[in-house]
Amino acid sequence: MDSITVHGGHTLHGSIPVSGAKNSAIKLMAASILTDQPLLLTNMPRLADTNFLGRLLQQFGIAVTERDGADGQETLFDAREITSTFAPYDLVRQMRASFNVLGPLLARTGHAKVSLPGGCTIGARPVDLHIDALTRLGASIHLEEGYVSAMAPGGLRGAEIEFPFVSVGATEHTLMAATLARGTTVLKRAAREPEIGDLARCLVMMGARIEGIDTDTLVIEGVTSLNGGAWSVIPDRIEMGSYVCAAAMAGGEVRLTKGRADLIQSLTDRLVEAGVEITPTDDGVIVKRDPAVRLKAVDVATEVYPGFATDLQAQFMALMTTAEGVSVIHENIFENRFMHAPELMRLGADISVHAGEAHVTGVDQLKGAPVMATDLRASVSLVIAGLVAEGETSIGRVYHLDRGFERLEEKLGACGADIRRVKGPPVEGPGDDH
Repeated sequence: MDSITVHGGHTLHGSIPVSGAKNSAIKLMAASILTDQPLLLTNMPRLADTNFLGRLLQQFGIAVTERDGADGQETLFDAREITSTFAPYDLVRQMRASFNVLGPLLARTGHAKVSLPGGCTIGARPVDLHIDALTRLGASIHLEEGYVSAMAPGGLRGAEIEFPFVSVGATEHTLMAATLARGTTVLKRAAREPEIGDLARCLVMMGARIEGIDTDTLVIEGVTSLNGGAWSVIPDRIEMGSYVCAAAMAGGEVRLTKGRADLIQSLTDRLVEAGVEITPTDDGVIVKRDPAVRLKAVDVATEVYPGFATDLQAQFMALMTTAEGVSVIHENIFENRFMHAPELMRLGADISVHAGEAHVTGVDQLKGAPVMATDLRASVSLVIAGLVAEGETSIGRVYHLDRGFERLEEKLGACGADIRRVKGPPVEGPGDDH
């Protein structure tokens, strides 16, 4: 498997373009199942996760064509004929979000058999909410030998569904299924992440009738069919926030382009408090920091959007490892999302973890060492730490990183980072989807 080596001590200067959002792209890809007309997605990231899902869509008979367009990378999906509604374990296990094909298949064809996604390295994320919501929409669902078999021969029907807690996946999944359900569906306590708004707006472009976008109550009036069209994937706020943290860690001046500053406001507010200079631009932000001036420790607590994103918690922890003082980080979304802490400690970080709380005492200097990525966001946190660590940091299992970051070494290297990939045999494993 590949590894990445970083030699620390280089400030960053230059520009980094932000890719399309992974967490939006994979749900928009699933939405292509809902229509028999072509759906063109532009600003598409090329990632392991989009590749996994593309292979699964092809299993259903959907033509998937990747190409370079006038505005960059794009993918055309043609689902005029669904030839299979079976999603095997070998494909679904590689990415939990693959389970979200169940609702669109059910809404479009009236039946589907989809593997349960299996375990998750960052905490329990059961699909009970998904199954319960589809049942409320009139589906008959049976669990057998690790598969969900769902039937709705007469089609789905609208219902009022109040989620017991905010769930991004369940909101997106139910939203897609409800677009083709007869009557009105009301989703209460819906998640409000920007990626959900992106999905909803794309569905409206396709002919869906949705009200309450960007609020915690979505009202969907079912239609008999959806059309195709073209849609540009929203900028990836997690990738953008990760590079903001990288620039703040290494020092220098970096301009993030093709992004949106408003999507990472909760992060940039904390960074300004820590001593980083953040300047919003028309298409991103400029990050500036004098490496001779030490950052100040800042506390954060992860929350559902628009609060501090759990997907940026590991990156922020890496930033705090050399800040002056003690930072307290509360993880309120996933119960097992501090697995990067022991790896940061191998680099000399002073971190103590108690349940959902981590105390990070800033040290004067990190030192390079071999470390191991444990999940997608943990992998990039180790890259960020390696940017200032003395000597060489070697990061293993970076197939996690490839699931959510496009051309990371190229983007950081263009700004002056001493970073390179060491090639190894390919690895395909279960993903954490974040």
